[in-house]
Amino acid sequence: MASSEEGLRQQLEELQKQLGKKQRFEDSVSIINSLLRDRFQSASPPLRNLFYTVVCRVATILKTRYTAPGFWLAGLRLFELAESLISEPSQKQHLKVCIAQTKEHLYEVENLTEDSRTNNQTNRGYLFEGHLTVDPEPPQPQWLQQSNLMHAVASLVNAESSRGSAESETAASLLQDFMNNLDIVIPELLEDNAAPPRAPPASKAVVAKLPVIILTDEILSKLGHDAECAICKENLVSGDKMQELPCKHTFHPPCLKPWLDEHNSCPICRHELQTDDHAYENWKEREKEAEEERKGAANAVRGGEYMYV
Repeated sequence: MASSEEGLRQQLEELQKQLGKKQRFEDSVSIINSLLRDRFQSASPPLRNLFYTVVCRVATILKTRYTAPGFWLAGLRLFELAESLISEPSQKQHLKVCIAQTKEHLYEVENLTEDSRTNNQTNRGYLFEGHLTVDPEPPQPQWLQQSNLMHAVASLVNAESSRGSAESETAASLLQDFMNNLDIVIPELLEDNAAPPRAPPASKAVVAKLPVIILTDEILSKLGHDAECAICKENLVSGDKMQELPCKHTFHPPCLKPWLDEHNSCPICRHELQTDDHAYENWKEREKEAEEERKGAANAVRGGEYMYV
């Protein structure tokens, strides 16, 4: 029983991580839905709380990242099932709020779709391999479009001799909107052009758990007679204690410790270890997701066809 619950806990935690990956979101929600239906009633209180936490994570991801109707429909089915199973009053009330917000979002999307149906052929989203709910890129607001800003500036310059004209007032209003939204534009520009953060040291807990092996003649024969520690450059001899990184490269423990006190990667291949810096770990996760979406974009085509690469 304990091993079964531990396996379920690990599965839920892994699914929670997958929710942030756009191409895996719907599949992950579907699996969570099945687990909730089949395992919640027999789960222990801590596992029930974990189920609730994962469902809340789905709601947070939807509100902050995705607008595709398919994603929200999957979320709605999950929220309704969770609300029917969970009995804790505050949790139940929160799920009712999630259901109401999801229905409101889907209602707004449905109305927007009806209004823009006549333009559907000229404003279609990208379709990814096996994925039918990727959003079209939203249009920029008028105050952010470069052509409109240039026209506004030109209109104001040309209107110097005819102050108060309708065109001049429109241009001034557009520029004023741009100035009012600088607090949105500037952080986005800084974020887009921001350099990668400096890598912090490896997690002390991770370093403490790195395995230590003792070199034997058999191991040395595989490494070669001229094998050396890549940090201190001393030749390895039988009986040496070596600390092994996840990438399988080994180093003298006294040599490796100062390195990992300053870095989070292997001195040879740069394989990264986990750090204790949550901001850096979140940045790595965002970069990983962005890379997955860039790879997915290689499969994207306009319209309703698939392209496999």
